[in-house]
Order: sequence, then C-alpha cells, then structure tokens
Amino acid sequence: MNQKPSNAFVAAAWIALGIGMIGFIVGLWRSDMLLNEKGYYFTVLMFGLFAVISLQKAVRDKLEGIPVTEIYYGLSWFSTLLTITLLVIGLWNATLLPSEKGFYAFAFLLSLFGAITVQKNTRDSQTVNKNRDTE
Repeated sequence: MNQKPSNAFVAAAWIALGIGMIGFIVGLWRSDMLLNEKGYYFTVLMFGLFAVISLQKAVRDKLEGIPVTEIYYGLSWFSTLLTITLLVIGLWNATLLPSEKGFYAFAFLLSLFGAITVQKNTRDSQTVNKNRDTE
C-alpha cells in the first residue's frame, strides 16, 4: 500500500527539522564558545544530518529490494553513531551549564529526527507519484 504522507505530517517533519537546526545554530551563534568549538559543533550537526539521511535511504532501499552494498550500509550506520558519539564526547567535556548541554543534545536529536522524517516523506511522495504515472 503506497500512501502519500499527509500535509500535516510533512509540515510537522519540516518544522521539527527547522526548529532543531535553527535552535542549535542560534545557540551556537549566541554562545561564548571559541570559534573552533562552534565549528566543531556545527560540523557535527551537518555531518549528522547527512549521515541520517544516508542511513534512511540505505535502509529504505534494502526494504524495497534495491541493491545496497554492505559497506555503504555499514558506513551509514557507523557515521550516524559516530556523530552522536562525537556530540556526546564534546558536550561531556564542554564547560557549559547542564541546561545548555541538554539544549544542544535535544536540538541535535530533533534535527536528526526531522531530517530522517523529511527524507522518508520525500521518498514516500516520489513513490506514490511514480506509481500514479505507471497506472
């Protein structure tokens, strides 16, 4: 059963991605961290977003019978777990208030969730449209 995601779900996914990313980036912008620290956290965020989108695509391809090499599938999982680990290590060693650490952790996780969901919705919409064109 191929069903296009509802407009409300698509909007919620984009809002989650936007709030997570904007919150994280504004938090970095306004922080008293050194520029290299800000760069580290920004890079972890961007790498994390790419990793989860790649992972979602690889998982979905495998479920749909589209060939995915095991090395790419493994690298997608490794990259996703690595970004989370890098954020945890960075926040663990940061001289931030616990509330600030929590803010960055949850903004990061919300961003990753939003990216996965936006990718899923995009894929679902394309699948539904492709099936309509072939009918």
